[in-house]
Amino acid sequence: MSDTFHRLSILIPVFNEANTIEEILRRVRAADTCGLEKEIVVVDDASTDGTSEALRKIHKDGLKIISHPFNRGKGAAVRTALEQATGDIVLIQDADLEYDPADYPTLLRPILDHRADVVYGSRFTGGTHRVLLFWHFLANRLLTLLSDMFCNLNLTDMETCYKVFRRQCVEGLKLKSNRFGIEPELTAKLARRHYRFYETGINYSGRDYSEGKKINWKDGIAALWFIFRYRFFD
Repeated sequence: MSDTFHRLSILIPVFNEANTIEEILRRVRAADTCGLEKEIVVVDDASTDGTSEALRKIHKDGLKIISHPFNRGKGAAVRTALEQATGDIVLIQDADLEYDPADYPTLLRPILDHRADVVYGSRFTGGTHRVLLFWHFLANRLLTLLSDMFCNLNLTDMETCYKVFRRQCVEGLKLKSNRFGIEPELTAKLARRHYRFYETGINYSGRDYSEGKKINWKDGIAALWFIFRYRFFD
C-alpha cells in the first residue's frame, strides 16, 4: 500500500435530514483534515423532506452530490459513495449531527502515522456523549461483542458511524448491504483481510427517535444475521 496520502474522501449518506444537512456540511468543510485535501461525496437516498432542495441550494465546488431515484438505505448510499471516492483515505460521516467532524484529526492520525489501515471512532472510550437509551446501548454492546467473537477483534463500538480506512482496503470488496447491515459487513470483510485496526474515542451527541433517529429494533435483529453471514458465508 502507498505510504503517501494527499486526499481525504468524506462520504455522507443522507436521507431526510433537511434540518441538519447545511450545518453538517459547514462543519465538514471547516474540519481540520491534517493537511489532506477534502473530497466530499453526498449521496441523497431519495429524501422526501426538502433535503434534495437544500443540497441544490448549497452545492459548491468540491462537493459531489449523487441522488438515488428511490430509497435504498444507508448501506446502498455508502456503496454508491465509495464508487465515487478518489481519496487515499476514506471516512464515513452521518448527516444528523450526532458525530462531530472536529474529531477528524484523532481519527486520521493512526493512518497518517502508518500504524493503522482502519480506524473506528468509539462512542464508549473517551470523549463526551449525550446520555440516552439504555436498551439501545445494550443492543449495541451485544452486537459488538458478537462481531468481535466472530471476527477475532476487540472493538468497543462496531456500530459506529465513524469508520476510516485507506481506500485500497475496500478495493475489490464486494459490499452488499442496503441498510444498517453495512456496519457488520464492513467490519467482517475488513477483518478477514487482516488489516490493522485501531480504535479511538470520539464525542457523540445522540438523538432519540422523536428527534429523527432512524435505526430500530428490526435493524438490530437483522444485524445478528449479518454478523454471522458476512463472517462465514460471504
